Amino acid sequence: MPLYKTLEVNTSTAIYIWKIEETEEELSENISLTKSSLDRLKRMKSELHRKGFLSIRHLMALAGYEDADMYYDEIGKPYLKDGKKISVTHSNHFTGIIISATDHVGIDIERQREKILRIAYKFTPIKEYRTIANTAALIRKLTIVWGCKESLYKIYEQEGLSFLKDIIVNDFDMTDGKTTGEIIYNRQHTYYKINFLEFENFTCVYAIKE
Repeated sequence: MPLYKTLEVNTSTAIYIWKIEETEEELSENISLTKSSLDRLKRMKSELHRKGFLSIRHLMALAGYEDADMYYDEIGKPYLKDGKKISVTHSNHFTGIIISATDHVGIDIERQREKILRIAYKFTPIKEYRTIANTAALIRKLTIVWGCKESLYKIYEQEGLSFLKDIIVNDFDMTDGKTTGEIIYNRQHTYYKINFLEFENFTCVYAIKE
């Protein structure tokens, strides 16, 4: 069972990360799905997406939950029936969840890819990164910024929220493993603590609402 990593963020918040190495049949073992989840799984055309869906249920089991303990709202945000906060993520062969008894949380895992150089202007003022001459370092930093914004969006979950204009990630040193963020929407300000880590050319970012 390839549980890749667990992190205790604080006394009420934990992260579980899975590295997908099994077949779809192996991931289907010992997992009970609701009818709606089974229907959703059958609609997934990608085997990788199905594996990600199933591996997240294994992560939930490690945290003491079953598939039936989670539900989604009309725009796809997951909730736990016991009132604890949850966020999930899937990128290629890694999946992750963050669960908190007290805090609003968001998590995102992203593969570090050159493609991000072409789309960066859509989510961050790219001119702010002109001092980074090393392409590999620029890809790493932009991936962190994207993960930060994705994590904050998952917490706020507001249709129409602009990654470029409404979600702010304060500058950071990549060696620090942390930064802060802010969402400004409808004249309201919300603030967040953000942490990040890198492994196997992937970036994991998680955020907690202050």
